[in-house]
Amino acid sequence: MTSRGPQPAAPARTERQQARRRRILDVSTELAAAGGFEAVQMREVAESAQVALGTLYRYFPSKIHLLLGVLHDQLEQLHATLRERPLTERDPAERLVRTLKRAFRSHQREPRLAEAMMRALQFADGSARAEVGAVSRLTSTLLMDASGLTGPEAEAHMSAVRVIQHTWHSSLLYWLSGNTTLAEAHADIETACRLMSRAPSPPS
Repeated sequence: MTSRGPQPAAPARTERQQARRRRILDVSTELAAAGGFEAVQMREVAESAQVALGTLYRYFPSKIHLLLGVLHDQLEQLHATLRERPLTERDPAERLVRTLKRAFRSHQREPRLAEAMMRALQFADGSARAEVGAVSRLTSTLLMDASGLTGPEAEAHMSAVRVIQHTWHSSLLYWLSGNTTLAEAHADIETACRLMSRAPSPPS
């Protein structure tokens, strides 16, 4: 019998399963915030979250899947903050700049957590395609909601949103690795966000 490698993470359906998944994510977040990528060990996560190791692997088939789950959870929290504290800027670009600078402040507070999540995103292979896709879709939704654009206008700017998303991730990676300054990362993000102030090119 040949091994198929890690399988997609199992969804949590019942309240008990959701509570168990919440504990797993909370423990993983704490470990990553304290020690970064290497500090997140599956056995320690299982013990701290009070779940069997086999159960943990059913929820998250690998450490990469687990940290992608943490990343998705962090993005959901940012999205919730955006809804609770609506932006007041009228210009879509200014709204996005403010949102992403808010995100960067969070990364500044927890740089090891940010490093762990971004390494997971970098190292993800085909077995985590569903998780990577979920992170990408949520990021796009968050950015579009932050822009304030809706309907056809939002659809016309989807390419700009993808560019902003890529710039955000790459700027964060370069900053975490010490290859760019915070000021340079902010400048790059602002440059990308200006795409939302331009009229989209007509389809070819």
